[in-house]
Formats: sequence, structure tokens, C-alpha cells
Amino acid sequence: MSNAIEMKQQVVSEIAAKLRESKSTIVVDYRGLTVSQVTELRKQLREAGVEFKVYKNSLTRRAAEQAELAGLNDVLVGPNAIAFSTEDVIAPAKVLNEFAKKNEALEIKAGVIEGNVATVEEVKALAELPSREGLLSMLLSVLQAPIRNLALATKAVADQKEEQGA
Repeated sequence: MSNAIEMKQQVVSEIAAKLRESKSTIVVDYRGLTVSQVTELRKQLREAGVEFKVYKNSLTRRAAEQAELAGLNDVLVGPNAIAFSTEDVIAPAKVLNEFAKKNEALEIKAGVIEGNVATVEEVKALAELPSREGLLSMLLSVLQAPIRNLALATKAVADQKEEQGA
């Protein structure tokens, strides 16, 4: 009997550690998905560097309390799966949101974004953001705009002086 309790304590510790270490964690209800759909979802998440696990709700509740994320306990009802990402904040939200659009059976329930419990609306808003590379390219184009405008103005002045001199 004590061996079973020790195993459960290890699982609770593992989940709590993942909740603390993850940049973002998303809880979903996967009821109604076929085996092939779940396999495809796992493949997409794995390619994005996201870990996708199914844990017992009772163990997840204890882990959430250990990780000081008791706000998650309200959504831990029914069959749930949890996506953990230690690298990219946006990746799990983006993949799960896109998959949920194509497969109505997948329901995003809540999330934890950088240590704060997030609602479904916040998770979906995060999913709509461009990727890190997209944000960096937007920033780069904003930073280049003044220099580009200066170069164009300088060229226009040079062209004008050339026309006057000719």
C-alpha cells in the first residue's frame, strides 16, 4: 500500500515541477477525439517542442496546490490533457487553438502563462499573437523605417540637384 502512495507522491511532484518550470501550460478536454486525431495532435505538439500528458485530476489538483496554482482546480473536471512548454510561451496555445478550430471536440479549458492562471480567452488571445520570429521581424522593420526614409529623402535630394545641374 505504501508503495502506491509513494508512486502517487512522485507523480504529484513531477506535475508540480512541470507546472513551475513551464513557460506556458494549457489544459484541454480531449473527449470526443478519435485515436488518429489525438495522434496527430501529439505529433504537432511534439514538433513544436511541447509535452502533452494525461494525468489523473486528483493528482493534478494536488500538484497545482503545491505549485501555488490552485486556480486551475476549477477546470480539472472530466478527461483532461495538459500541454507543457518549457521553451516557447506561444507554441502550445497556437497549436492547440489551430487544432481546436479544425476539431470541435477539442476544448481549451484554461492555462498557466508564466506562472499565472489564464482563462480560455487569454489563451486564445495568446494563440493569435505572431510567433517570436514574427514579432522580431516586425520590430526590425519598425526600427529600419526611419533609416529607410532618410535614405529615400537623401536620394531624392541628390536626384533633384542632379536635374538642376544638368
